[in-house]
Amino acid sequence: MTCPAYLRAIGTATPTHDIHTAFVDWARERLPARPARLFERMAARAGIAHRWSVLPESAGSPVAPGGFYAAEPLPGTGARMAHYAEAAPALALAAIAALAEQVGLDGITHLVVASCTGFVAPGIDQIIARRLGLAGTVERTLIGFMGCYAAVVALRTARHIVRSEPGARVLVVTVELSTLHLQASGELEPLLAMLQFGDGAAAALVTAAPGGLALERPFSAALEESDRLIRWDITDRGFAMHLSGEVPGRLGVALRAPALVESLTGGAPVDRWAVHAGGRSILDSVEQALALPAEMLADSRAVLRDCGNMSSATLLFVLARVLRGAPVRHGVALAFGPGMAAEGIAFRSAP
Repeated sequence: MTCPAYLRAIGTATPTHDIHTAFVDWARERLPARPARLFERMAARAGIAHRWSVLPESAGSPVAPGGFYAAEPLPGTGARMAHYAEAAPALALAAIAALAEQVGLDGITHLVVASCTGFVAPGIDQIIARRLGLAGTVERTLIGFMGCYAAVVALRTARHIVRSEPGARVLVVTVELSTLHLQASGELEPLLAMLQFGDGAAAALVTAAPGGLALERPFSAALEESDRLIRWDITDRGFAMHLSGEVPGRLGVALRAPALVESLTGGAPVDRWAVHAGGRSILDSVEQALALPAEMLADSRAVLRDCGNMSSATLLFVLARVLRGAPVRHGVALAFGPGMAAEGIAFRSAP
């Protein structure tokens, strides 16, 4: 009999520099009068109060005089990756420290790291392992450039490891520095996409010892003819995020298909949804398509309000709130990302 895998605890971390208001002001000034008014209305309705950045606070904001993005042309990809190499491991370690306050991290056998907002070699997995003092025998897996649903892929990978090696203790880390990729756009849709994103990291422990949430059946689904709707393009000026305004509508149509709903839920009633907080319109679309009561996505909306969309780290922030809530009989964690694809995993509270 295959042993179960349990998500024991989650630690989270964000930087201290809130850049949301500064970005809204900067973006509004880049648009002609009519699109600027539309941007301001949509920013007010975005459901986001704060987004955090690893960029220094000394200038007041990254776009202020003396800030990282003070002058155009904006910094090149090399300068942005230099920030990533320093700040990403530090933020990941802050999340791991928050995890260590909840559960012992001795005897880690595997490290699974997900990140899509930077590249460095030796990899961020090696940097984290070295700074934690992990044994050289710890097996590392780096999940790169999968975007928002990489958290599900990381948890699924940890689940497979534990189910095949019951003695495994898997440290899962997601860290994203989306604010390193500001683009000098003067168009409404890219500015609305950038409006969603902030920096954050999360760390989780997955083992065979009961506790927290039991990780059950994973699932994957790719939406037909939608591969251009969500994507990252690597440019000489950072990674350019493309998030089409068609995404919420396409998700709504897909989530009304009985076959996809059956795949997500396993045909059983769901009493807790942990949905990636990709944006207010995305959460609205999921809520309407699945006919969910408003309170079902309260955790996702709270994370969006407090932190924005932190790409792969976001779903673990939502699951951290689930862990602090009422017991779950049958839950579903769900995220969307480039492709356009949906990744998810069922869960329930441990006995």
